[in-house]
Amino acid sequence: MSFSLFWRRGITEQIIPERSGTAFRLSKGETLVVIDPRGEQVADLLAFDAGDIREVISSGRTFDYAETIYLTKGHKLYSNRSNVLLEIVEDSVGRHDFLLTPCSVDTFDHFYPALDRHRGCFGNLAAALESYGVTPDMIPTAFNCFMNVPVDGDTGKLRVLPPISKAGDHISFRAHRDLIIGLTACSAPDSNGGSFKPIAYRIER
Repeated sequence: MSFSLFWRRGITEQIIPERSGTAFRLSKGETLVVIDPRGEQVADLLAFDAGDIREVISSGRTFDYAETIYLTKGHKLYSNRSNVLLEIVEDSVGRHDFLLTPCSVDTFDHFYPALDRHRGCFGNLAAALESYGVTPDMIPTAFNCFMNVPVDGDTGKLRVLPPISKAGDHISFRAHRDLIIGLTACSAPDSNGGSFKPIAYRIER
């Protein structure tokens, strides 16, 4: 998969084409800025400790310590070993999801049986992370940037609604360790308001 570049306000940004994914290294102290260029597009994000890929981002640990499922600026994303991997340092949207697993072929079979099967974010992440030694069984729940999943406080019922992100909205993460990052432009129709668009990102040092 090739990823194009474009120039925005003097900073080079990478573009992840619609329904695809990539993986890259993020060094301690660097900031990853994930951007929704056109609006209403989800980006699944994974983080692994670069020194030991068995240590990986954990929704359960993060929710436990944050005491909320709605994570935004000031919240930290923890690993399965209770170490901070990333900290959200900017957020122009304020609504993201850390409950739902990356969409996959099985997701399409379950929710979209009338549509063509697609490997989804799970397959895209597995392919992108393979060269770093990450196997499919090592892929956890992703932090779903811009995904809008309201939860009914009485029944616990989940809904997947279009993202509230607008064109140019972003969320920024500062790395607390050297990391391997997986990042996608999500492939599930409901998550993205029924259409598929690219995701942009840049690394600030």
